[in-house]
Amino acid sequence: TLEQTQTASKDVKFNKKRLRFLSDTEKIKQGSEGVLYWMLRDQRVQDNWALIHAQRLAVKENLPLHVCFCLVVPKSELSTLRHYSFMLKGLEEVAKECEQLNVQFHLLHGAPEKVLPGFVSDHSFGAVVTDFSPIREPLQWLEDVKKKLSKDIPFIQVDAHNIVPCWVASPKQEYSARTIRGKITNLLPEFLTDFPLVDAHPHTATRTAKGVDWDKTLASLDVDRNVKEPEWAKPGTKAGMDMLESFIDVRLKLFGSQRNDPNAPALSQLSPWLRFGQISAQRVAWQVQRNGKNASQSVPAFIEELVVRRELTDNFCFYNKKYDSVEGAYEWAQKTLKDHAKDERPYLYTREQLEEAKTHDKLWNAAQYQMVTEGKMHGFLRMYWAKKILEWTSSPEEALSIALYLNDRYELDGQDPNGFVGCMWSICGIHDQGWAERAVFGKIRYMNYKGCLRKFNVAQFERKYCPKSL
Repeated sequence: TLEQTQTASKDVKFNKKRLRFLSDTEKIKQGSEGVLYWMLRDQRVQDNWALIHAQRLAVKENLPLHVCFCLVVPKSELSTLRHYSFMLKGLEEVAKECEQLNVQFHLLHGAPEKVLPGFVSDHSFGAVVTDFSPIREPLQWLEDVKKKLSKDIPFIQVDAHNIVPCWVASPKQEYSARTIRGKITNLLPEFLTDFPLVDAHPHTATRTAKGVDWDKTLASLDVDRNVKEPEWAKPGTKAGMDMLESFIDVRLKLFGSQRNDPNAPALSQLSPWLRFGQISAQRVAWQVQRNGKNASQSVPAFIEELVVRRELTDNFCFYNKKYDSVEGAYEWAQKTLKDHAKDERPYLYTREQLEEAKTHDKLWNAAQYQMVTEGKMHGFLRMYWAKKILEWTSSPEEALSIALYLNDRYELDGQDPNGFVGCMWSICGIHDQGWAERAVFGKIRYMNYKGCLRKFNVAQFERKYCPKSL
């Protein structure tokens, strides 16, 4: 069914509001030998507005099309086999698909500002197109690359991750889902369309890309191999689309009523593929709206989470430079956390104890164990999990830093705006309001074990994920 919709939509227009020029020049350099898409966040071939735009530029100028990805592995506890294996296996699929479409795929090794500008001049590319991320490292890469790119080459950024481009949805940090919802909803008819196909490219490159030995590349990476690949999530666009199909056919009808029950198979499970850009949120929304007829009461609730809530997280990270710090919270939240920073904690745990799921709370331990072993945690439990870290550590700063460390190290969808905002919502009240004041939390929304008992069968979950020693 997906193939049919994809071939039917050749004539879909590219909305110019999806792009912005990072360079002063907008005209493609004459006498050049190709157009380059520098792939960053959106690691897929089809349903990718950045690649669609790069191909249209190349076709218009009768030039070959190239795609490159810069492989950087920071020295960090967050660089794990779990993340890099998922990413590289997805990129391997991208490379194969590029080859079938007469597009050259290059895997570059090193920091973008060190390897990309030379690569561009060496290949005489006439334009560079890239995608959009609101996270500080990619934003810094763009700045550094821009300084070193030749001034006569257009450098174009396309938001291929959000349905409504981040800078179009709002020019400022939005206070909450309530304040951004109307803005996004009003723009959806304009932006929530089908995609044109990325077709076999009509112009062949004279210089071909070096082949990549993917297994050797993965084996050579300096990553923490103790954080293993989970079995439930197969990397790559094809596996992501299969997961989407099973969601629409099987789980979507449960989403509306059972999404807050960690024991119910009601969630889409799509976050890893969305996080690595292996599937497009716009494709997901489009298919769910088209094919979710047997689950009509679930569709609005799902679109709210997939579109409004997810795009709100990009908005927060893009417009708030302190998106992963207590200083990035609203003033009321910073004040209430400070007022209660010295409150006595009922329990105090170290980062190691939390990482090893060694607390007095069986539900918390089970959620942590699921995250460590499977690379995922149910959305409702993520809130409970992070709020307990605030309650059981010596300060809000420490709580946030531990929550982000655990999320970003173990969650397959970690190191992403959703994770930053999830932790900031739970611990610092971002996109939330003040609640009745209490110890430790102040006016930050409180959650407890009893509340979970009312919501779902806690014992069942505890049994299933009872920690075998980590």
